[in-house]
Amino acid sequence: MRTTRKTVIVLATTAALALTACGAEKSTGTATEDHNAQDVTFAQGMIPHHKGALEMAEEATAKASSPEVKSLAARIEKAQTAEIAKMTAWLKSWDEKVPTSTESMPGMESMEAMPEMNHGSAAEDFDKAFLAMMIEHHKGAVKMATTEKTKGAYAPATAMADDVIRTQNAEITEMTSLLTNS
Repeated sequence: MRTTRKTVIVLATTAALALTACGAEKSTGTATEDHNAQDVTFAQGMIPHHKGALEMAEEATAKASSPEVKSLAARIEKAQTAEIAKMTAWLKSWDEKVPTSTESMPGMESMEAMPEMNHGSAAEDFDKAFLAMMIEHHKGAVKMATTEKTKGAYAPATAMADDVIRTQNAEITEMTSLLTNS
């Protein structure tokens, strides 16, 4: 009879420890937290969207004449590369498809399809075209992030959405100023 009581105590302790560990894992912001279809849609949509911005930013880093435009492009590359890595990790942990290119994003054109950026008559024309196109691109990201904020369930994704909204709205303001003053 003592063996049975001892077994019950061991099993109860083991179960309590397991539940505590699960709770601790949830509270640390890991991908085991609840997520919903919107969180998946956000990550799967934002990855190719960010990859499109990276293509544009890489061109600007190489071709822009303005140091301000080059600096902005470098900041975009740094921030969005890190965000792509985070979203890729989420999707993998959720056993969801990770987009591999910008082709899956409707309306995203390749750099070759943007003649105003590749064949401008002057470097200043390139800067203006880049800024105008990136402003519109950022507006799309802000719209996607706003949807995530209202419909997403995964706290790290909604926090990233907050950051995208804040950062990219600030960059839209910066780019509008650069465009106006050029």
